[in-house]
Amino acid sequence: MPLKTQTEKGHLAGLAIGGHVPAFAEPLHVGRPSVGNQERLMKRIRDVIESRWFSNNGPNVQEFEREAARFLGVRHFIAMCNGTIALEIAIRAAGLRGEVIVPSFTFVATAHSLQWQEITPVFCDIDPRTHNIDPKQVENLITPRTTGIIGVHLWGRPCDVEALEEIARRRALGLLFDAAHAFGCSSRGTMIGNFGRAEVFSFHATKFLNTFEGGAVSTNDDELAGRIRLMKNFGFAGYDNVIYPGTNGKMTEISAAMGLTGLESINEFVATNRLNHETYRSELADLPGIAVAEYDSSEKCNYQYVILEVDERAAGLTRDELISILHAENVLARRYFFPGCHRMEPYRSHFPNAHLMLPHTTTLARRVLALPTGSAVSARQISVICRILKTALKNPTATRSVLSRNQPVDSEQLECLVTTSTSL
Repeated sequence: MPLKTQTEKGHLAGLAIGGHVPAFAEPLHVGRPSVGNQERLMKRIRDVIESRWFSNNGPNVQEFEREAARFLGVRHFIAMCNGTIALEIAIRAAGLRGEVIVPSFTFVATAHSLQWQEITPVFCDIDPRTHNIDPKQVENLITPRTTGIIGVHLWGRPCDVEALEEIARRRALGLLFDAAHAFGCSSRGTMIGNFGRAEVFSFHATKFLNTFEGGAVSTNDDELAGRIRLMKNFGFAGYDNVIYPGTNGKMTEISAAMGLTGLESINEFVATNRLNHETYRSELADLPGIAVAEYDSSEKCNYQYVILEVDERAAGLTRDELISILHAENVLARRYFFPGCHRMEPYRSHFPNAHLMLPHTTTLARRVLALPTGSAVSARQISVICRILKTALKNPTATRSVLSRNQPVDSEQLECLVTTSTSL
């Protein structure tokens, strides 16, 4: 739709919502898979094909488990077909039942992994500073039916591990961590993967380290590790010897080949992500109402996500308005994790008043915006994205006026098209 005033034309010069060509000809996703050395990857894949050993704990899976365990400093690292199955098996192996306390501000698979096994997820509010589950609120949610707590290391930033472990010990509860975002990160100098009874990783295609699709459970509990290994392979303990009920959670050899190749390039992935994060922080530093989520430089971190919090009062525009502006430019920014698990089914029907206990979750779900990063995004592209945001926020009243006259971007449909899911 044409602009109505010269003021708006001048202010929105170059922006797609002002009638200009989008900044990017092709969609720019929040995350594109990192590959590492393609020659090494292809050699591994050729070796798999020549060996005809495609699954069932082949040499690549065994090596990936050894190398990942060494990297994390854990006793056991058990590779699986995806992070959701890994989480379901870890929950079952840990004997969780009844009620388990989890944050609502997480990908829905965290809650589904419980509900799928007829365990009730009890949604806990977050600490607005860290975006992670608030241990102070956990204590208030414990009932006689509570058997466990699942913390989520959101954006790769560790939960308050010590506080959660103290509660779990004192109240005799199982403690697991969803570490889908946190491979390569640390807490107080110890690599994530060593906390609670077990931690669960995702190696989905868009994660920091990917295996095309995959996941894993890490633990220092020998007995728990043995049970998890049985459960991920139908309960087999040797040829024709089933001793435990199980399912099929095995990782394939091709997936493990990708994981090994990624492990070899992990320092490069970190360096790229960190540079991207620092560039965004520098370029957006002076924008009112825009805060870039920070990482603790004293800890190891994968810098996988560039997360903005948008304060509408200070910025003059809402998070969703900024997303509409970016989508018009083919920058497919995402709303993580909107609207919160408690507002998705079946939880919305089961717990219609959950929002009353989740004020910080509700607020954050309206404010968080994730921007493109990773090895597929260049410094020039980041500068263009930042220019778009600066232009839109320079005069938010004029920007909102144009947005109100344009056909609104259907962000729900766009999100369905985006392949960069945050799935486990």
